[in-house]
Amino acid sequence: MRTKFELADAVNRFGARLAGRNKLTPLQLKVLEKIVQCRTAAPGGHEEACDNCGAVRYSYNSCGDRHCPKCQAVKQAFWIDDLVQSTLPVKHYHIVFTVPHHLNTVCLHNQRLYYNLLFSAVWHTLRSFGYSYFGVENGAVAVLHTWGQNMSFHPHIHCLVPAAGYTLDGKWKNIGHSGKYLYSIHQLSNAFKGKFLDSLKRALQRQDKLLLFNDKVQQTYAARWVVHCEPSLASAEHVVRYLGQYTHRVAITNQRILNISGDKVTFIAKDYRDRAVKKPVTLSGVEFLRRFSMHILPVRFVKIRRYGIYNHTTKRNLDLQFDLPEKPDIDKLIKQKEGPETNQERFERLTGFNPCLCPICKKGRMKAVRELPRIRSPGYLLMKQLHA
Repeated sequence: MRTKFELADAVNRFGARLAGRNKLTPLQLKVLEKIVQCRTAAPGGHEEACDNCGAVRYSYNSCGDRHCPKCQAVKQAFWIDDLVQSTLPVKHYHIVFTVPHHLNTVCLHNQRLYYNLLFSAVWHTLRSFGYSYFGVENGAVAVLHTWGQNMSFHPHIHCLVPAAGYTLDGKWKNIGHSGKYLYSIHQLSNAFKGKFLDSLKRALQRQDKLLLFNDKVQQTYAARWVVHCEPSLASAEHVVRYLGQYTHRVAITNQRILNISGDKVTFIAKDYRDRAVKKPVTLSGVEFLRRFSMHILPVRFVKIRRYGIYNHTTKRNLDLQFDLPEKPDIDKLIKQKEGPETNQERFERLTGFNPCLCPICKKGRMKAVRELPRIRSPGYLLMKQLHA
């Protein structure tokens, strides 16, 4: 169901002004155009009719872009289901690695390089602590986020870390202290700081850009780095579903947009300085879209990565077998049916919602009777404005 205000409405209203005032990349323009066209007549769709009451509805295609707030629900549900089936039945920790804002200009200069270095420093820190503290090869599922609640630029990585590892003599070992946390937060912060800044300086030196950003790097050395670690939660599945809230999020969802009027956009954001109370935030429409555009990731950049014992290559090379006795064998249950499970059946199993059920009579199923072709019209207004 369509919300009262959507991100697409903001792009329609303020997109041309944003393109006129700011230098947008071709990728940013392409993403904004997809968001506007998503689930409209432009990308085509199908005419559907109920096989019981004959009711007719028109279903339009989604854009499928990972930055679109309308296209993430199915991907998120499938990702959580896959990870639940492959997660060890042990305690897990949610660890968040953040970087001081002084390096934001470095990040915007070369996002792909910066994010790759960030992922690498996070995993090398966790891996070294696993061997130093417990003598095991640990693992992690890492998810990149680039925004804060008010859509400011704030790159950080969420990690799901199991309280188990694989020893050098080929045995499983439970790890973790009797307390709430897996590792010392202060030691994690210092180690992560050293590894990331060292790799960043080396990368900038190779590109002859170190002098350009050296003052920012030196400010970051003096700043306080924070690694946030939450205590282990009830079960592995609970932690996976908790982390699943972060995996396929975009910088702003349609549900958070309260109003679009005049040249302003008002949306809901948590104020973490005031006990995470939800408060309305108002920005100019152009500034709202400018902030959103900063969070568009490079083409084919992988924002969810698996490391260590959760990495598929490592599991294959070490011939790791995860024993998950208390979890139902979903594949076996599916094979008992006639034929493999379709994506539609899987979505209904995971969410309890059947998109094919007739919304009128609640009994029949909607069947596609006619394909609606894609509208091949001249380029979107943003493209016209840019070329003008």
